[in-house]
Amino acid sequence: MLHITQAERDGTLMISLSGELDHHAARAAIEQAEDLLVLYPCEKLILNLSGLTFMDSSGLAVVLHLHRTCARSGYEFIVRGAPPQPMRVFEAAGLPQVMIFERGE
Repeated sequence: MLHITQAERDGTLMISLSGELDHHAARAAIEQAEDLLVLYPCEKLILNLSGLTFMDSSGLAVVLHLHRTCARSGYEFIVRGAPPQPMRVFEAAGLPQVMIFERGE
């Protein structure tokens, strides 16, 4: 099961995902993140993945969708704290070459 939390501070919205990000949770994650971007207008979105225990290729769709959404709106987009298994998926897809990934929480 996927859990989504948010925190907003000084124009930065952090959306944290914890649990399993799979094809069952991907659509809901996108919809909730878009709702949060409307509720908390920001200049920067940080997607904190440090709490993920599993991610399949559906997680790529979530990250790519949020990256495109931020690019269209002029927001900075950062993926933070991706655990080793999801990071391998991102690296295999070449995402670190097109967006910012940070270690840690």
